[in-house]
Amino acid sequence: MSSPFSRRTLLRTAAVAGSAATATLALPSLGTAAPLVHRGARPVLTHGVQAGDVLPGSGLVWTRADRPSRMVVEIADNPEFRRVRRIPGPVLTPDTDLTGRVRVPAAARTTHYRVTAEDLDGRTTSEPLTGVFRTQPGGDERVRLLWSGDVVGQGWGINPDIGGMRIFSAMAARDADLFLHSGDTVYSDGPLKETVTLPDGRTWRNVVTPEKSKVAETLAEYRGQFAYNLLDENVRAFAASVAQINQWDDHEVLNNWYPGEILTLPEYTEKRVDVLAARASQAFHEWVPLDPRRAVDGRVYRRIPYGPHVEIFVLDMRTYRDSNGPNTGADGHILGAEQARWLVDGLASSRATWKIVQADMPLGLCVADGQGAWEAVANGVPGAPSGRESEIAGVLQGLHRREVRGVVWVTADVHYTAAHHYSPERASVQDFDPFWEFVSGPLHAGAFGPGDLDPSLGPEAVFVQPPPAQNTSPLDGFQNFGELEVAPGGRELRATLRGQRGEELWATTLTT
Repeated sequence: MSSPFSRRTLLRTAAVAGSAATATLALPSLGTAAPLVHRGARPVLTHGVQAGDVLPGSGLVWTRADRPSRMVVEIADNPEFRRVRRIPGPVLTPDTDLTGRVRVPAAARTTHYRVTAEDLDGRTTSEPLTGVFRTQPGGDERVRLLWSGDVVGQGWGINPDIGGMRIFSAMAARDADLFLHSGDTVYSDGPLKETVTLPDGRTWRNVVTPEKSKVAETLAEYRGQFAYNLLDENVRAFAASVAQINQWDDHEVLNNWYPGEILTLPEYTEKRVDVLAARASQAFHEWVPLDPRRAVDGRVYRRIPYGPHVEIFVLDMRTYRDSNGPNTGADGHILGAEQARWLVDGLASSRATWKIVQADMPLGLCVADGQGAWEAVANGVPGAPSGRESEIAGVLQGLHRREVRGVVWVTADVHYTAAHHYSPERASVQDFDPFWEFVSGPLHAGAFGPGDLDPSLGPEAVFVQPPPAQNTSPLDGFQNFGELEVAPGGRELRATLRGQRGEELWATTLTT
């Protein structure tokens, strides 16, 4: 199969990026590329451009340069950039790993943006990079959202022999308005090897950078996880083509982490998960186009309105959870009391026809964390909800009391695709309204599943497509993304689960 880029070119790019990040270990500020730049050379935008967290009339634009410089964004309502408006952005410094973002006004429903980095002496400017984002649609326009998660997991990295992470090109072909990244945006705990021998004898080849050769512990190593994924042309092109709404899950830090955890894993020299999580959080916020001013706590959970028919509620099911134990008892938390109240109040106050809850873990699937411990909401115990299930049951009952309609949950995490329908008729708890949860992933990681459903909240697996074996590689086609399309006028929402090439696997249409 022909590759859209040269393996030699990509390896050279990876080596330069890796060397830059490694060189920063000697720098107090942990910046990356400045020591490698020759005096007099033009600045370079190293990892493309992205947009995210679009609001009525504006979008958040991101980039990264190879040296201290000023970010500048030009916007226009046309791809030729006639009649541009110039918006000076921040100075990109090693303090933020030479990344930066600036909120820019929309030039039109589809806004074209062009980003450059200006040398601080004002003499030179980088080559420009361009992208687009779409702001709020009108009520008579269709809205198309994509979602998925889980990138570069289980040892499957950028393989130039097959053209890299091609699923991102399949998503780009869907011409979506927004992409909801449901977490595991990187695998900071997933070192890569140059080659992996598959069970049938085939060989998988990875591009490997220094930061991807071990588990991430330092800030520079966490930054290198995000830098790695953006070495892929498919990822960069997709990121420039559609605005994102990002959340995190566990692998941005390490597998199945929870606050206060102390590690016993020998590969980690830093055993305090709270220390690792703080470093990972900084890298995450530096490298994704997320606006912390929109987050209730300045971190992750937030609401993004998108026209009269869609509003997205982004959850953080990682920061405020209990420890991973038996997950039983009268009280348990995966959202935390404050976020749970915020979710009910926000959904109740939303005027959108469809309220999309962007969760980083499924509600009814049993996800174990070793013997007798549970990682997600469900605990595998039939009967009345207990542990973290109690908190989610309270959210569902709160929505029922306040007569909230049009709520749809989307998630990833479990590395296969499924459609779950929840109903009080099958549940051991009553007083909640039936709803759908759509699961899709991974984007580029080992495929697993299926998981068992806990009956407490009444889920039914209406559609499931697991791989034939655990940790099936991306070569075998069990990579997935999902799509929600709201029809003009807002009365109908079509949910489609799609495969690695964008093919339809299953779909259903919901009506208000």
